[in-house]
Order: sequence, then C-alpha cells, then structure tokens
Amino acid sequence: MNNKQYLHQKLLDLDNRGYKAYKDISGEYEFPDFTLIIDYVQGDPFASPSKFRVQIPPAIANFPPQLYKNPIREVALRDYLTRQFDRAAYEISSRRGTGKSGMIAITRVGQEVLARTSAYLVEVANRTPKTIGGNPALQRGKPIAAASEKGIEIRFFVGLPARGRNILGRQAVAMLCEDIPAIVDRALKYENLDEAACQRHVETVEDTESLRQQLGDHSLVAFIANDAILPRQSGVNDRPLSRENAIAFQSPGSLEVELNRPNAGPIRGLGIPRGITLIVGGGYHGKSTLLKAIERGVYNHIPDDGREFVVTDAAAVKVRAEDGRSVAGVDISPFINQLPQGRSTTDFSTENASGSTSQAANIMEALEALILGEKRTPPVLLVDEDTAATNFMIRDRRMQALIAKEQEPITPFIDKVQQLYHDYGVSTILVMGGSGDYFDVADTVIAMDNFQPVELTEKAKAIAAEYTTGRTSEGGQKFGKIKPRVPLPESLDPSRGKRDVRVKVRDVDEVSFGSEDVDLSAVEQLVSKDQLKAIAEAMVYAKNRYIDGVKTLPEILDQVMADLDEKGLDIISPFPQGDLAMFRRFELAAAINRLRSLEVKSDELS
Repeated sequence: MNNKQYLHQKLLDLDNRGYKAYKDISGEYEFPDFTLIIDYVQGDPFASPSKFRVQIPPAIANFPPQLYKNPIREVALRDYLTRQFDRAAYEISSRRGTGKSGMIAITRVGQEVLARTSAYLVEVANRTPKTIGGNPALQRGKPIAAASEKGIEIRFFVGLPARGRNILGRQAVAMLCEDIPAIVDRALKYENLDEAACQRHVETVEDTESLRQQLGDHSLVAFIANDAILPRQSGVNDRPLSRENAIAFQSPGSLEVELNRPNAGPIRGLGIPRGITLIVGGGYHGKSTLLKAIERGVYNHIPDDGREFVVTDAAAVKVRAEDGRSVAGVDISPFINQLPQGRSTTDFSTENASGSTSQAANIMEALEALILGEKRTPPVLLVDEDTAATNFMIRDRRMQALIAKEQEPITPFIDKVQQLYHDYGVSTILVMGGSGDYFDVADTVIAMDNFQPVELTEKAKAIAAEYTTGRTSEGGQKFGKIKPRVPLPESLDPSRGKRDVRVKVRDVDEVSFGSEDVDLSAVEQLVSKDQLKAIAEAMVYAKNRYIDGVKTLPEILDQVMADLDEKGLDIISPFPQGDLAMFRRFELAAAINRLRSLEVKSDELS
C-alpha cells in the first residue's frame, strides 16, 4: 500500500498533464489516521465525479459500541455520520478549476433515516478491511456483526481539479492531502463531534422503530404523537414549519393511546385502528397534510423533523389513479369486469390505462406483492380522493338508477373496501371530503378542523342512519382472488447499444432501464434518488438470478429482499457504491410493473 507522501508526489508529477492521467492514482493510500481508497477516477472534469472511500480504524474513530449495539442503532449512526461528513465537506471543500473540479461531496440526505451505502461500520485491522466470504466485491463496506468495536467506512465523491482538461496537480494535493484529512478529523472522530447530539440522533431513531413495532400489539396501523408538527415549509421543502407558525398536533381523547419508547419513555398520541378510517373535513384544514405524514411514517425521521414520532405500518402503500401507465397481465376483475368487446379483466394488459383501470391495477399489484409473499403481509392502503379516479371510488344511487349495473363494468371501491379487510386483513385510510356515502363502510371517522383531529365516528354513523343513500352494494359476497404472475425474462432487458447493463436515475421519479424510461412519479412514498438507483440495480440483480420464467413475482421479491437482508445493499452492485439506499419490496415491484416491455404469464398456466 502506498502512503500519503507517495500520493502527494504523484499528484505533483501529474500537474498540467491531460486529465485522463488522473487514472494513475487509483488504489489505496495509508494516511496517519485512515486509509484512502480511490475506486474510480473520472475521465473528464465534466463527467460524473470520482469515487473515493476512507476507512478509519476503531482506535481512531472511537465510537462507543453502545451507539451501534443493535441493527437499528447502527443504521441511525451511519446516517448521522453521513450528515456530519456532508456538513464538513460543504464547509471545507471549495471550487478549484472547471467542471466539477474541487467538489468533495457525499450523497444527499433528506428528513428520513434510511439504510444507505454512504457509511458503514466495519471491522478494520491495520487499515485493511477483513475479507468476507472470499468475495472481493464484498471485502469492503460489509458490516460485521461479531465485532465488538468497529471502524468506519465512508464513501464519497470527488471532482478532481482541472483547468480546461489539464490536471491541476497542486490543487489536487490540497484536496486529497489536506481537505480530506480535515473532513475526516471534523466529521468522523467521536471526540470531535457533539456527543449529546449523536446519542440523541441514535436514540430517536431507535425509539421511532420501537413505536412502529408496537402498532400490531395495539391493533393499530398508525400512530401520530401529540405535539407533532406535520406541515412542511413548502411542496419542495420537506423541513417542518417552525413551531411559531405551525399548530402542534393533539389527539382527541377518544383515540388517544400510550406507547412506550426504550429511551425517552411513554408517549401519547392518536392511534389509528385497523379497519376502514376516513379522514374528513373542510378544504385547507389539514386532511392531506395528515395523510402525507402517515405516508412518510413508514420511515424513521431525524430529531426535530416534527414527525419523528409519527409511525405507520411498514406495509402501508399509497395508491392512486395513474392515467397512461402500462399494465401487464393483472387480474383486476374484483374491481372491473365485462369490458366492451369482451376484453378480459382476469389477465388485463394495456399500454395506456385509464384512471379507474390504473387504480385497480395499482391495488391488485400491491396485494400481489405483499399478501402473496412468503411473509403474507397485508398492506394498509392509503387513498386521497384528490388523486383517485372518481368513478372508481363511488357510484351513487342516482347514477345506479340511470346506468344499470349490467352496463357498468366498474365495481366501486366503496363496495370492496370492507371485503378487503374481512377477507385479507387489508386496512384502508381514506381522505374523503366529497362523499358521505363512505360513512356506511367506515369503522373510524376523523375530522380535521384547523389542523386538529376530532373523532366524529358516532356522528357520521348517525347521519348515515338518518340520511340513507339508497344505493345498492355492487361488490358481491367476497373480494375475489389475488393471482400471482410470472415475469418473462426476455421482457426485462437492461442492455442498451453495446452496453450489457445501462441503468440511470433522474431525480426521484424516473429510472432508465436499458432503452426504457420507467415513470415512478406516482409511487409517492419514494423519498430519495438513492432508492431509485438501488431499485434499478436490484432489477438487474433479479433479472440475472431469479427471473427465469418459472418463479412468480412474489417469489422473486422474496428472494431479492432476503439477499438484501442477509448481505446488504452491496450485493446488488458489482463494485462499492456510496449512493444506494434501502427500499421496500413494494417499490421494487412497482418499478418492475411499470416496465412497458414487461410480459407475464399467469402462474395457473405455468
């Protein structure tokens, strides 16, 4: 292994040479306090930045083992280290030359705490990571549970400096031999951090995860803590409103429950029970704000986010209408049947779904991915009438009188929602401001009044009894079957041109997979570009290992997610990457389902 002095001289020797000569610095270098690893060097100052890692041994990092004594604490500490590195890099690095020259950066993080590949706790011996399973791709960055004390690996990006397309060697020396050690010293040594803030970050995440684990024991699907701040600064700024400008959440007594946190003790708040829950109220009173907080409650949040103690069942899925999406072989017959021209809905495919067919497909795909999985986890459906297809949600008495059921292929959601709960254990939370017909099927009714919840279940039931709708239920006796599908391997092609694999991510709403752009803008619970990148890599991984024309989609999801649980996100990538983040099996299924090239066969025919 070369040392810092060797790298220093090498960079000076490269001064003013062509930019591609930077390739010569790839490798590992021993610094006094850490090892610097240069995995990939960009070929042009305007190209994607170079990929670096630093590894700090336990004696230097010196983080107390109690901060990572269990898996959720370890995820929280890794998140904290990512944020500290980001802050220090922003303050220390500076622009040096053209293109991305001078940039030292780590992946960007939001309000959520995700398992990411940007930071790992690893066993580091003599600044060399322990080999894991003999696989070079996994030698670095894989957490080792048996180690009582762990070092740190941070993966980040560097824009190597240039003037035009010529190397600025002296500036590179300043970046690699001065700035990076300063960032390591400031952000990755426990003695230089705010110990109380670090502990609070870890304990808050652990407390939140504990609250989520308690939901089932209390027959709840969500919990919103008293004093939570739900409104955000804007539609493009996910930070909370200040307490001076926001109304703190307070549960009505009738729905208030008490849960316990392992670190901060008891906490009280609104518990949303299993079953069918309506969130009602006037416009601009906080209905959608509450639902948005519940959507994001599948994730843990940083301290002072305002929603750090808002938790939702991990299988909660936001569903909506999605006009124009493609659908491949989905059985939507529980909702839609007897289409004109005799088109089948038990094996429904289209390149341009309507609002109602897309919403039906979205629900059935979520049920397939979760209920038919090995763990058979019933989802919690989250629906906002503002993004739902009206004709899918309700068909009132007057419309039933005008258009007979024999001429209407759609069975509205109102007639299937209780069946979903009774037949499959699927709870539903709906924001509903325009149709009181749902009072008949609701188990709980919560009204939002000036951003405060009020339980109106009894009043809603009394109104439903006094003002009967007269509508006829069109849902039959049972919800219907949920059928698995078998993806055909030839329909998933990640290649493009001469490249066997080409995946690219554009923000949080689109993945390029081979020659195809996959629109994920309607998969609203994705919160990080890193999740999309990991999903794209996981699609390639699934294609290469499990999509064989025999396994069903739920079986494929089972195996991919089991591999991730056992081996971490590095398993889906051929080389260490610092910008992958964990996703749920539902989101992986959603991406596969939105491939316009996707072809499937029914498992019954396989």
